[in-house]
Amino acid sequence: MTKTAVVTGANSGLGYATAKKLCDNGIKTYIVGRNPEKTENACKEIGDLAIPVIFDLNNLEGIPGFIENIAKESPIDILVNNAGINMKKEFTEVTDEEFQSIIHTNVFSVFAVSREVVKVMKGHGGGSIINISSMTSQYGIPKVIAYSASKSAIEGMTRAMAVELAQYGIRVNCVAPGFIKTKMSSKALDNDPERKNKVLGRTPMGKLGEPSDIADAVFYYATSESKFTTGTILPVDGGNSIGF
Repeated sequence: MTKTAVVTGANSGLGYATAKKLCDNGIKTYIVGRNPEKTENACKEIGDLAIPVIFDLNNLEGIPGFIENIAKESPIDILVNNAGINMKKEFTEVTDEEFQSIIHTNVFSVFAVSREVVKVMKGHGGGSIINISSMTSQYGIPKVIAYSASKSAIEGMTRAMAVELAQYGIRVNCVAPGFIKTKMSSKALDNDPERKNKVLGRTPMGKLGEPSDIADAVFYYATSESKFTTGTILPVDGGNSIGF
């Protein structure tokens, strides 16, 4: 039977690579994005198994209905919580509203989507949830205080969810990407040669990762290849988080 996945923030970058990997392996994948044109184009590029879902995850009240609509079409076997926003700003200049906005998108919406998907998964014997963390939860990086807080929350939630949900056959794991070549990261690093040299200098493998590296790690967690693995955080970072 064809498995079904939901990937949030999947119309570009790491989410797109992940959705493509799932579809290429015969998994029907709902691609969740805010921008209709971008999301529909991504699905056309990926192929028939990719289904666009236009939804803004900041709309917490709408999340139960949005998940219920997908579940009516097919039970959800895999959830990839990939959507997230970042902001680079001096610590003392970050406003309460800005901090809250990042926590809202990166933590509240992940919690609400996961809660609703777990209700579905419990009803049909389990599933796999994969959260996406970041190097900012592995060590201190300046000027990303809200993002760091949000990703540390994601790693804590991953462990708590894994322990509580194991009894229902639901596994919960987390991928922590290092510095990966995407449009977003290229723009940030190419404009900041000092930061780019620092990143590469402390990455033992001496290069940036590819989006497909993250997709491969998510795929491992999504399938029965990892059937005895839950509550883990996997850095996919060329050794960056242990680099000297």
